[in-house]
Amino acid sequence: MLSIVPAFSQNVSCTQLLDYVEANGRYKGSVSSLSLYDSSWLNEVKAYAIDGNLAVVAKIKKNQYDLNGKKYVFCGIPSSNWDAFYYGTYDYGLSYGERFHKYIMDYVCDCN
Repeated sequence: MLSIVPAFSQNVSCTQLLDYVEANGRYKGSVSSLSLYDSSWLNEVKAYAIDGNLAVVAKIKKNQYDLNGKKYVFCGIPSSNWDAFYYGTYDYGLSYGERFHKYIMDYVCDCN
């Protein structure tokens, strides 16, 4: 079984890893494009529990005029980080984009 722990994900392509997470992960929650309408770079964020880890798939825009964005996968995210991003409990006043940078961005998967 494919592991999404960052140390092991480097042996697969990012496309394969993304497909695996979306096909086999247990949906945990998401922030839709409607909630991110004012973000110039973040379009959609979904979390999946998979292989005992938490992975996030985010659609990130190239610029503010990009309507869809490109999908990126983030691996090994602590549940507390997802909760802090999703609920904003500790960071009242920070946008989703600011919380994404603080709690999710550093966990980008090391894939090809």
